[in-house]
Amino acid sequence: MKLTAYLAAEWSQQVMDNFFETLKMKLETLAHQPFIGKPSNRKTNTRSILITKHNRMFYRVDGNLIKIVNMFDTLIHPKKILTDGNFN
Repeated sequence: MKLTAYLAAEWSQQVMDNFFETLKMKLETLAHQPFIGKPSNRKTNTRSILITKHNRMFYRVDGNLIKIVNMFDTLIHPKKILTDGNFN
């Protein structure tokens, strides 16, 4: 998984463990309330939710599935996120 490899290279094990625990809790919330995320005003059928104050996850609801589109550092300018080719 690209995310795990990136975090392992950039973060300590403790910070990474805390992040994944927070991510797990957010995903459990989304499983029960999939439309809780903020709708994107640029991508149709896409929503976002803060994982931490520095990480936002973009996702789509497809029937009973939640499809993670991408995750971004909140310090990156939003236009760069949507124009650098990483946002499908």
